[in-house]
Amino acid sequence: MSPKNGTNETGVLALTLVITLGLVGGVFWWLANNSGLSNNIIPNQSRPKQDTLTQKINVPSGLFSYGGSTTWAPIRKEVEPEIQKLWPNFQLRYTDPTTGAPGSTPGIKMLLDNQLAFSQSSRSLKDDEYQKAQQRGFQLKEIPVAIDGIAIAVHPSLQIPGLTLAQLKDIYTGKLTNWQQVNGPNLPITPYSRRLEEGGTIEFFDQNIMGGEKFAANVKFIPTTTQALREVANNPGGIYYGSAPEVVGQCSVKPLPLGRKSDQFIPPYKEPFVPLQNCPQQRNKINVVSFQTGEYPITRRLFVIIKQNGQSDQQAGEAYANWLLTAQGQQLIAKAGFVRIR
Repeated sequence: MSPKNGTNETGVLALTLVITLGLVGGVFWWLANNSGLSNNIIPNQSRPKQDTLTQKINVPSGLFSYGGSTTWAPIRKEVEPEIQKLWPNFQLRYTDPTTGAPGSTPGIKMLLDNQLAFSQSSRSLKDDEYQKAQQRGFQLKEIPVAIDGIAIAVHPSLQIPGLTLAQLKDIYTGKLTNWQQVNGPNLPITPYSRRLEEGGTIEFFDQNIMGGEKFAANVKFIPTTTQALREVANNPGGIYYGSAPEVVGQCSVKPLPLGRKSDQFIPPYKEPFVPLQNCPQQRNKINVVSFQTGEYPITRRLFVIIKQNGQSDQQAGEAYANWLLTAQGQQLIAKAGFVRIR
């Protein structure tokens, strides 16, 4: 064999090897993409990245109605688009009650009446709601997914260091009627509230601050938090309570520190306080640490309320709640202004 012939044969063998490897690689690529061997070939923009917990969630297909707490609105805004990306066949539709304002209590009632697959609540379930579910042949379950606080909104011009829980109660029961009585200016107090039957925030306030005592005759009832905050912004003597994410970042009202005692005032916002004239370029943010530790005196949990009936409604509620407890879900809860529970 001449050197020239040896060189040619080596080149042919090398070319044959390259072609063979290319064919084998092509076959493997085709099998991986058509037989489920790889779930990560599709680019991120087509298939959102899923953590391990997300992959284990049993998600039903179909259109599921849910409703309830208005406090949840910022969470819904962040969460729904991501769920639709992850599971396009798991379609969610927020549903208002046919009469009255939306809220935790109306949402639970709609769930009991089989108008919703699951509901969202800013308060825990009541005994009579558990009993009504049993009468209808199923159980109710609440799953906590976030921490919230009740923040007090006042007019930006009001200069007081804070309020104790006892003083707050006395304002809403009518025992305190002038800001001068709590080291403020000689100015009548105008307390605002939503009605008791309209939401979990009001029921929580009623149980934990009012202690079941009736609201005073001077309390002005407003249908929504947006309207109430507008009233406070226009009334130097106004005061309102609401979910902390709805109050703390506002540009037109001031969140007030609260305390169990007058020497223990804790702000619902992260210090230092951002002057309202800097808003909206800079906004006050939730005092996450004091909410997590319970140092801030009015905190609560937010719940997904699930109907345990062994049907797709239960599966939908559990999938929704379980995903909110994943790393991605908790991150979105924090982005919405609430405090992670995990």
